[in-house]
Amino acid sequence: MDAVPNTAQMPELRLKRGEDRRISAGHLWVFSNEVDTDRTPLRELPPGTHVRLVSDRDKFLGYAYVNPHSLICARILSRDASAPPSVSLLVHRLRVAQALRRSLYEKPFYRCVFGESDGLPGLVLDRFGDLVVGQIGTVGMEGMRADVERAVEKVLAPAALVWKNDSGVRDLEGLPHYTETAFGVAPESVIVEEGGVAFRVPLLGGQKTGWYFDQAANRMALRKYVSGARVLDVFCYVGAWGLGALRAGAAEVTCVDSSATALAALEASAAENEFRPTILRGDAFEVLESLHAQRRKFDVVILDPPAFIKRKKDLPKGEAAYRRLNQLAMQLLDRDGVLVSCSCSYHLSQEALIGAIQRAARHLNRFAQIVELGGQAPDHPIHPAIPETRYLKSVFVRVVAE
Repeated sequence: MDAVPNTAQMPELRLKRGEDRRISAGHLWVFSNEVDTDRTPLRELPPGTHVRLVSDRDKFLGYAYVNPHSLICARILSRDASAPPSVSLLVHRLRVAQALRRSLYEKPFYRCVFGESDGLPGLVLDRFGDLVVGQIGTVGMEGMRADVERAVEKVLAPAALVWKNDSGVRDLEGLPHYTETAFGVAPESVIVEEGGVAFRVPLLGGQKTGWYFDQAANRMALRKYVSGARVLDVFCYVGAWGLGALRAGAAEVTCVDSSATALAALEASAAENEFRPTILRGDAFEVLESLHAQRRKFDVVILDPPAFIKRKKDLPKGEAAYRRLNQLAMQLLDRDGVLVSCSCSYHLSQEALIGAIQRAARHLNRFAQIVELGGQAPDHPIHPAIPETRYLKSVFVRVVAE
């Protein structure tokens, strides 16, 4: 039986007057300037410490973990006074998260935990059949890692759990980077099936957790636009967009990426599915310029870049990069083509992305029509009180000559 934490000995984190409104409205983050440091010694708490969060009027707001060295100094794990942080709480959260995914997907290939949106801030878990790949992004969740592993074994019972704790967000929390297997034996690659295509995905050497489940719905939406088309897949990674387009009847597909590891996996998947895409390795901007110089034309161009804007201060430079990228892509579209432009930068709003697309079109004297808007797949649910959980934008644009 799991030990129940002694909440009476748990330190208290007290907020300043009026700073509980956002928390009471459902947000899970506490910022350091909201804490009454005269009454609670935030700086004296070791990173990862579990605390009782209370208002200035002694109202219990929840149990949280802290990092006094971060702007987000605390993240709430539970609002139930009778449910402090424990393996039991993690098991409950995992079961609730699993119930949603099982109702959505026939096979166990999905994001089974999406951080704050599943009540587990700082934790991401992706499921590949009987394999689970996880990422921890906060010092508080890192401190609960052993309990997370026990909960995953109990609820998901995978053959192996792999930690890909190598993301840049860990730097903000003062955490080291590492990749290791918590239990079981992890293969070098896994097979993911999507829309009739079997993809061989590099696990330990791949990006993020190895696969981008968040774009699954958008990749399926693409298929109605590609029959008989010449398709260009830029930032293709392992070819999820491009090989899916070939399955849907594209006449030809060209895939572009700078990663040799990703392109090797793409080649393997293409061979296993008996597809023959053209593969170009290089910087996306340079490759697009080269294709334009060669007077190449495509009917569909897909742009699925990494986040150009990771911090708010990067917004001006990032917006310029999105505009330039979309302009380069439009130069390659035939007179009546389709551009699929994506952004996973939270700080770039959907409206700003559309603005970058429109400015690119006007610069080229092209007429742009938005025919479809997409977001993240339902295994990446959005927390209505936390805008940061809504990050992915996909804009399907018809681009014609004026």
